[in-house]
Amino acid sequence: MKRIPVSSRRQFLAKSAAAIGFPTIIPASVLGQNAPSSKITMAVFGWGMMGPSNTAKFLQEQDCQIVAACDIDKRNLQKALDTINGAYKNQDCKPYHDYREVMARKDIDTVMLALPDNWHALTAIEAAKNGKDIYGEKPLARTIAEQQAIVKAVQKHGRIWQTGSWQRSEDNFRIGAEIVRNGLIGKLKEVHVGLPAGHNDFAKTGDKRSVTPPPAELDYEMWIGPATMQDYIECRVHKNWRWDYNIGGGQLLDWIGHHCDIAHWGMGMDSSGPEEVNPIQVDMPPRTDIWNTATKYRAEAKYAGGITMTIAGGHDDIKMGTKWIGTDGWVYVNRGGAYDCSNPAFRQTVKKRKDDKDPKSEIIEVAKAPKLGDDVIKTRLYETKGHHRNFLDCVKSRQPTVTPVETAHHSATPGHLALISFLVNRSIKWDPAKEEILGDADAAKLLGREYRGPWKLEV
Repeated sequence: MKRIPVSSRRQFLAKSAAAIGFPTIIPASVLGQNAPSSKITMAVFGWGMMGPSNTAKFLQEQDCQIVAACDIDKRNLQKALDTINGAYKNQDCKPYHDYREVMARKDIDTVMLALPDNWHALTAIEAAKNGKDIYGEKPLARTIAEQQAIVKAVQKHGRIWQTGSWQRSEDNFRIGAEIVRNGLIGKLKEVHVGLPAGHNDFAKTGDKRSVTPPPAELDYEMWIGPATMQDYIECRVHKNWRWDYNIGGGQLLDWIGHHCDIAHWGMGMDSSGPEEVNPIQVDMPPRTDIWNTATKYRAEAKYAGGITMTIAGGHDDIKMGTKWIGTDGWVYVNRGGAYDCSNPAFRQTVKKRKDDKDPKSEIIEVAKAPKLGDDVIKTRLYETKGHHRNFLDCVKSRQPTVTPVETAHHSATPGHLALISFLVNRSIKWDPAKEEILGDADAAKLLGREYRGPWKLEV
C-alpha cells in the first residue's frame, strides 16, 4: 500500500484534530499499514450473542481502534457505545442504524460482523465492495448460494477474511488435526462430528410466544431484511432467532462451522467436501412452529477415499467435538482443552480438579494434547497467537488468516447439505468441484432462497 509522506501525515493529523467532533484516530488506510503510529480502524455490527465478546477481544489490541458501532435495536446499540467508549474513555465511537452508511466511510479499515444468519451475505458483500477487511461469524451464510456469493466478493475485491471458528487458534484442536494429517492414526476411515441438540433459550424469552407489536426501539422491518416477513414474536428474535429456519439454521448450522471445520482441517478438506450426504434420522418440528429447527439429527457424509463423516446432535454414540478414526487408532478433541488419543505416545496425562471452579473438588487424571516434535510431525498446521490477533496481523501482512473465507465456506457446506437432505428426505449427490447437487432439481432449489424485496443478492 502506498505510504503518505511524513509532512502529509502531519497535515492530515492537524486537520483531523481541528475538525469538530471528528475522532483523531488516523486509520491504517491513510498512514500505510507499516506506519508505527497507525491503528487499524474497525466498525462492529451486532450486539447480541457474539458481538460483545468479539468486541472485547479487539478492545484489548493496542493497534486496533473501534470507531463505529451499528445495530438496528437502539437498546443494543447504546450498550455497544457504552462499552466501547467506556473502554476508550472518550466519545469517538459513533452510532449507526444502516450498515451501508458505515461501509461507505473511507476511514474504516475493517468490520466485525456478528449478525443473524439472514444478514451475513448482504453485509459481507457490501463490506468487500467498500474495501473493508472482514471478521465474520459462522456459519458463513444461511444458504450455500449466499456463501458462494460471499466467497466471490471477497476474492474479487482482494479482502482479508477471518471466520469466528476460533477453535483453530487453540492448541488441542491444532495438535489433534496435525496427528491425523501426518498419518499417525493410519488411513482415515471415519470422522465423528458431534454437535448440540435441542433448543437453548439464550435470551430467556422462550415463554414470550404471543404475536405483539415490535418494540419501538427495534426496526423490525430491517431486522427481517431479505428473509420472509413474519409476525413479531419476541422469543424468536434476539439470540433465539437461530431456532427459526426463516432466519437461522438450528443447532446443526450454528455449530457445523466449529466441529466440522476442525474435522476438515485434519482431513485436509479445506478446499473440498463430501460427494454424498445421507439423512439417517431427524426430529424436526412442523415448519409452522415458532421454533421449528431440528432438535435431534444424524446424517452421514461420504468423502473421496472411502471416508464417512457422521454429523449428529442428540445421539449418545457421537460425543460433542471431533473424532477421527483411522486404521491404526483415533484422536478426539473438544472445547475446554479436551483431547484424547488411542496411542499413549501421543497423549499426556495430567492431574486437575474435577470442577475447575471448585478448589475442593476431587483431583482426577485427564489426557492433554502434547507438543510433538519435528521428528513426528512433518507437516505443521497454521499456528496463531490468538484468533482476533491473527486477523489484525493478516490485515497488515495481507496474508491469509487461519480461517479464510474459502475454508469457512467448505466447513459449513456439509451442514447445509445435511439440512437439505432432511428437508427432502433423501440422499444428496454433491459435486465438490462444481459445487452442484447432481440429478435432483428439487433439492438443488434449496441451495439458495428467494429474497424479499427490495433486497437482492449480488456481488
